[in-house]
Amino acid sequence: MTAQLLTGPAEPATDRTVVGENLSLPLFRTLSGVLAGHPYLKVVVDRAENTWHLLDTAAHPFHVNYIATRILGMDLTALDADLDAFNASVYTDPDRRFLLGVLSLHTDEDTEGRERTFLVLETTEADTMHGELLAFFHEFVRARVDGRLPLLLKPANHGQEEALAAISEQSVPRILGHELFGSRARTPLNPGEATGRLRFFRTHDEYTAAAGELGWADIVAMPCLPDDVPRVAGFLNTAPITPLSHTNVLASGWGIPNAIVRDLEHLVAKDGLDGAWVRYRVREDEISLERLDHAPDVRAPAWHQQRIRLEPPLLEDAPVLALHRLRSTDRDRYGTKAANLGELHHVLDSRTADLTAFYGRPRPPRENLHGHLAARLGLSAFHTGAPTGSELRAAAAEFVASSVSAPNGVALPFALQQHFLASSAVLQQGIGKLKMALELDATDVLDSLCLQLQHLIRQTPVPEPVTRQISQAFPAHSNSRLVVRSSSNAEDLPGFSAAGVYDSVTTVHGAGELLDAVRQVWASLLSPRSVRLRHDVGISLDDTYMGVIIQEYVPASLGGVLVTCNPTRREDFRNVYLNCSPGSPEQVVEGSVLPQQYLYNTVEGGGRTVALGSWGDGLSAATRARLADLSLTGRLLQSHFSADDVDRPLDIEWLMTDRGDFRLVQIRPYAL
Repeated sequence: MTAQLLTGPAEPATDRTVVGENLSLPLFRTLSGVLAGHPYLKVVVDRAENTWHLLDTAAHPFHVNYIATRILGMDLTALDADLDAFNASVYTDPDRRFLLGVLSLHTDEDTEGRERTFLVLETTEADTMHGELLAFFHEFVRARVDGRLPLLLKPANHGQEEALAAISEQSVPRILGHELFGSRARTPLNPGEATGRLRFFRTHDEYTAAAGELGWADIVAMPCLPDDVPRVAGFLNTAPITPLSHTNVLASGWGIPNAIVRDLEHLVAKDGLDGAWVRYRVREDEISLERLDHAPDVRAPAWHQQRIRLEPPLLEDAPVLALHRLRSTDRDRYGTKAANLGELHHVLDSRTADLTAFYGRPRPPRENLHGHLAARLGLSAFHTGAPTGSELRAAAAEFVASSVSAPNGVALPFALQQHFLASSAVLQQGIGKLKMALELDATDVLDSLCLQLQHLIRQTPVPEPVTRQISQAFPAHSNSRLVVRSSSNAEDLPGFSAAGVYDSVTTVHGAGELLDAVRQVWASLLSPRSVRLRHDVGISLDDTYMGVIIQEYVPASLGGVLVTCNPTRREDFRNVYLNCSPGSPEQVVEGSVLPQQYLYNTVEGGGRTVALGSWGDGLSAATRARLADLSLTGRLLQSHFSADDVDRPLDIEWLMTDRGDFRLVQIRPYAL
């Protein structure tokens, strides 16, 4: 039995492209493919010939190839040799001959609950059609499609939204992307495939009662999975979450499928899926649950035998240092987060790092994307030819340094935590018991031992020499609000993200609260969840330490998270994904609100709104333009922080101050 949620495209064997005919619904179905669960059809309007081409989707996956070879008589070699110029002639030339678009078929319910079928017309995301051209495109297509089907124009990017603002909706009916897709029933979050036993929980209490029984062969389904979910075979959510939720970051790092399926409870009841063995698949255009008749012969996944080894931490006495004095090589003394922030200071202050490597990588048939980067940096207007490599690197460094800043603050080394733990015989005894339980794999007593240790850490006095070093960094007379963040050596590792595992404290006032917050961060290294996750992958407690970052709190008008990739389309090298909400980024990171979600194209430029989340209104055009700069900055920083593989994306936590300045408060690898 198969519960097929979305289906992929069929594969017709012949070319059935039609030129000049009106489009009926049967013809649409003959030519269309399926993308994201909706039938779609590529169209090309030839203004010079006053006709249009309805492309057979299976035969012609790319508009540009069709125009070049079938209309203009070019061969693909000639097209590839000058692809960017050809693209400009069909996507950005205001007087272009060809208009390229996609028609997709959708259904919803009218005000009386009756099903309504309608067509949506849109261009590609990089298209810069002005308002008059968009209106002409809609009118041309409207005159040639079945008059019984409403035709709505969907702006493909923010530029088109702004261009259409001056045109009445009566003359050009439209629908925005977040309106069309924001409430869809099924949404892929992390691609993958798993075979396992479906465990469906209607409430958090049901989940809590069974959490101790969950293992690597289970696929956990519930309204919204908790951040402390154990490592399992797959996730299913019945309520909306975002691709940057903690649980989806875990799914990405663990390489397991994750999706939103709002009608899952109905499918579970109809097909008896709760407790059944299923094959679960998540792709960009397909989410499927196939019930298996018999329990399969499943083997423990590779990660179950995975063993991660840490570089030995350096525990000799090290000073409390200002963040700007750290470099990435200091992670073995101060932790990964602190070292990365120190490296960010260096990049911004020195302006010597090469931030162009991502754009220098070949993207066939292009040798590189240097020309696109020059356009994004505004160099094209000042050069008759292509800028030199040194000019491009200098412009990139200047752009990043002028767009963002790094937070000020200090980092506490591992040595301070070591001195604190060594100061108490009771703490040492408790740590010894925990180590023994881990060696014996006595998982039934881990939680109680961890909770006892955490309580002891929070209650144990901090030795005077340690207190003095911390207090000297932030004097007792200072009543400024502080933020205290974790910085461990057991996070942001290949195969072990630890996103959301360790504590940060964002409301700290005065010296007394500061010491309490530092102890809370230290204690989070021994939480039941963190100990279990590290134990699962063989990270030794002996090698695990916690540094601490202390920063002055900066009020934020907007905050969120940026990842320099498209989480649901891994092959997409153009777009970065950004989410945000009013105020500090913590509520986005913690998942306490549904943030606004955007995609920004860092190659051709432009952006589009994915969802408005818990907020009714989108951001202003000026703010969205600033977010485009932030997105390009993230992409440029990727070249430095992922120098060993410039396609490896970053996860950046950011905020916008009340003055409109961007500050990056955390930078780390994004788990793929």
